[in-house]
Amino acid sequence: MPAQTPGSFIQETGGPHPIQAVTTSTAAFVGTASTGPLNTVSGPIASVTAFESLYGNSGHLALSVRTFFANGGQKLYISRVNSSNAAPGDYARALSLLQPVGDISTVAAPGSSIASATGVASVAPIHAALIKHVSQQPWRFALLDPPPNCSISDVQSLRAKLDSTNAALYYPWINVANPLVPPTRAAASKVPPSGFLAGIFARVDSKQGVFKAPANEPLLTAASLEATLTDTDASALNNAGINTLRAFAGRSILVWGARTISSDSEWKYVNVRRFFNFVEHSIEQGIQWVVFEPNGEDLWARVRDTIRNFLFAQWRTGALLGNKPEDAFFVKCDRTTMTQNDLDNGRLICIIGIAPIKPAEFVIFSIGQWTADAKPPNP
Repeated sequence: MPAQTPGSFIQETGGPHPIQAVTTSTAAFVGTASTGPLNTVSGPIASVTAFESLYGNSGHLALSVRTFFANGGQKLYISRVNSSNAAPGDYARALSLLQPVGDISTVAAPGSSIASATGVASVAPIHAALIKHVSQQPWRFALLDPPPNCSISDVQSLRAKLDSTNAALYYPWINVANPLVPPTRAAASKVPPSGFLAGIFARVDSKQGVFKAPANEPLLTAASLEATLTDTDASALNNAGINTLRAFAGRSILVWGARTISSDSEWKYVNVRRFFNFVEHSIEQGIQWVVFEPNGEDLWARVRDTIRNFLFAQWRTGALLGNKPEDAFFVKCDRTTMTQNDLDNGRLICIIGIAPIKPAEFVIFSIGQWTADAKPPNP
């Protein structure tokens, strides 16, 4: 009831704390450069000019930075590797420097797979370092490059040795116009896929959302592909969990795949894995206020409301399946999710389920004949 007499009054409210969506478009590259700071991570880089002022404009890392920004990348961190003949340990150390940087969601090592003289086995330690990094930083996703001049059988052999829910492999390398060569002597340079894909991830996330598969998207500034793939080639590679880049007549050069390198069918698709990363990270960041609150019914209700509001907003954007919110997600935080032992030891346990959107990889139409006097089936 409203106050009836003059004086001081206290009114307490305990509504849900809104969860802010974390960014998913910030990338980090490790690689060699002709100059620039060592044993440290750059500040956030927002342009090619800013990168070149620190690290120069030569090499695969520099070209990959160009493709990143040309394809929609907005923010990038660099951890420089100190040698043109860098060993896997150098890349592992460069990756370790990225661990404390909180807003990185995509990592790659463009140019690390260039040493193909010893075959595809030479890149295995680099891939292992990237996969280990994302396993220790569970909201990050790794983009893996094959060596240049890699045959289909070689990239299949490479893929067979990989397994991670937070990584994807793209093939083949891409030819781009070399900006350092005068137009009168225009020449192409080969670039690994990871720089393009990191930019495309950022572009799709910004325009549509992290729930959208980063596929059927053009590779802007790509001139041609190192290898031309047939439908049969692409089918075999797709079935093996290798995402292809393809040139189609009358269309652009496109990303033609959205699979992780996971052996777990539940985490087959890049967008599903990255969307879960996004949801988990956002919720983890958004409920820090819960720590040291009284662990009882009032807190549980506020936690449920906070998370439901966030997931409802995701459902409204089309990120989740279901015609109704209750078909798209659930949030439980009550006596059924916690034992007395949990309560005695200060544990608040919340169980969340979400129904993600999966990409339509295979579009199938059934076509049959029907006569003019026949009625079509109901829609």
